[in-house]
Amino acid sequence: MTATLPTTPAPAPGRAARLVRRLPLPSELALRRLAVASLVTQAGIIVTGGAVRLTDSGLGCPDWPHCTAGSIAATPEMGLHGAIEFGNRLLTFVVGAVAFAMLVAVLRTLTSDRPRRDLVVLSAVLLGVVPAQAVIGGITVWTDLNPWVVMFHFLVSAVLVGVATVLVRRTQRPHGAVPARVGQPWLERLGLLTLVVTAVAVYLGAVVTGSGPHAGDPDSKRTGLDVAVVTQVHADSVLLLMGLSIGLYFTARAVGSPGRAARAAAVLLAVELGQGVIGLVQYRLELPELLVGLHMLGAALMVMAATDAWLATRWLPSRQPAAATAH
Repeated sequence: MTATLPTTPAPAPGRAARLVRRLPLPSELALRRLAVASLVTQAGIIVTGGAVRLTDSGLGCPDWPHCTAGSIAATPEMGLHGAIEFGNRLLTFVVGAVAFAMLVAVLRTLTSDRPRRDLVVLSAVLLGVVPAQAVIGGITVWTDLNPWVVMFHFLVSAVLVGVATVLVRRTQRPHGAVPARVGQPWLERLGLLTLVVTAVAVYLGAVVTGSGPHAGDPDSKRTGLDVAVVTQVHADSVLLLMGLSIGLYFTARAVGSPGRAARAAAVLLAVELGQGVIGLVQYRLELPELLVGLHMLGAALMVMAATDAWLATRWLPSRQPAAATAH
């Protein structure tokens, strides 16, 4: 006689899970478009945040989460500075809405025959950090634009640009298939080192900005560091980064240009050259607002390019679906 063990019924799905299951299943193209939208909005909030600072609108809304006492929105009496600062706050909701749509779309695939588990963590990070960034933004207001807090606010956004870049590349994998590894350990290490030095250069650039004249408000404090010294250190880090990028390009060519590694390194080098030219010109012209804004956009593009170059040293382009899931 064979004993039959009692079975425990599976727990009923929660209300949120049932709602997600009712949504239409997103196509692979829809996932890719949402990932690109995530990347664009994460980079865009860096540019608009820079515009707030460069127009001296950092304290256009002197309170947080309300814009001013008794009003969550900017009032006509607050003028253009209030409108600019409040407009940037509203863009946070756009970033959050895109991140929310991305995560919900990914969760919907988990109940289908093509689950995209490789996208869950990345999507959750992008959405989860949005409220944290809003709080950090509030702290910058409460501290009257303390330069170190403002720097941290920017650097978190820069990290999110890198995360969104990985997300875009992951969505380009057919049905989440794991592509073959490039299989060149030294090339991969050089790509990682280039990414690390990119992060250092971006950080030092933020220190230069925090020490310079564009504080976001005429009465806000600066870091107190010597601008000429930190600018020179930042320039040295960029020269080191360009040297590594050149080495990455020629190393990729020397090992047969596996996948798109050489092309990604060339794109990174082109972005760095553009950033270098803008940085030099803005320094010579005593930091005009437009060039500083372009330099901030360039920083976001440099993070994208460096992240993509690192990924290109790890994985060959994926073309055919496979049974495996990404790690």
